[in-house]
Amino acid sequence: MPGLQDKVVIVTGAGGGLGRSYAHFLAGNGALVVVNDLGGARDGSGSGTSMADKVVDEIVGAGGRAVADYSSVATREGAEAIVATAIDNFGAVHGVVSNAGILRDGAFHKMTDENWDAVIQVHLYGGYYVTRAAWPHMREQKFGRVVMATSTSGLYGNFGQANYGAAKLGLVGLLNTLAIEGAKYGITANGVAPMAATRMTADIAPQEVLDKLNPDHVAPAVGYLVSEENQESGSVFVVGGGLVQRVAQFQNDGVTFGTPPTLDEITKRWAEISDMSHAKLGTNPVG
Repeated sequence: MPGLQDKVVIVTGAGGGLGRSYAHFLAGNGALVVVNDLGGARDGSGSGTSMADKVVDEIVGAGGRAVADYSSVATREGAEAIVATAIDNFGAVHGVVSNAGILRDGAFHKMTDENWDAVIQVHLYGGYYVTRAAWPHMREQKFGRVVMATSTSGLYGNFGQANYGAAKLGLVGLLNTLAIEGAKYGITANGVAPMAATRMTADIAPQEVLDKLNPDHVAPAVGYLVSEENQESGSVFVVGGGLVQRVAQFQNDGVTFGTPPTLDEITKRWAEISDMSHAKLGTNPVG
């Protein structure tokens, strides 16, 4: 099977944690990997080349093919440079795994504009910029695989992560549209909400939980979504600790009012409106 053989895949934030696992898995299955990492701290400060270089050295030492890139995903120029690294070194770009991220957690009443903007810029704008730079190449070759790193913090919320959760759910909205627009060009777009022990989650979950969440458990699902065999598109998967499960939005039949209801009328029907006991998979009513 073609699988990942000779597919050129960009993995952002691949200098450690989940990104490193993705890069190793992809290269180990025949892909040509652009290991992108700015080399900064967890909060996005600083930069360096050693993280990306180390992962490339590991991959090449194991017989794989990879090159390093140190550009920031948070700017159009940085994203275009990442895609140029793929084209210049491997002649194509077949897949983008938008994994780069930072954390600046804090309760919402303490949230600063700076911390809000920084997280949105790296996660949401980063996902947009890198995919946008790769998109024309994918359309032209009529093949592409996009994987966005979303999060259960975006899907369900998490205390202290308003900025992170908003960015991560924003990526779901992005991939939903990319799946529609990419369909006739052989491009799929999906999301993975990983559960893994990395420096990003070191102080978020108890150690006994983290001990069960090896990043290597997540990489095979990402590898499949990037592969030629994958035809899934517009879906989100929670992956971690051996579990791979699809999550989706559901809707009930709702209540239809012939005329605009009064406050009393809608109040009386609200339990019925919000009842999800007979819900089914949601669809876009105007799509």
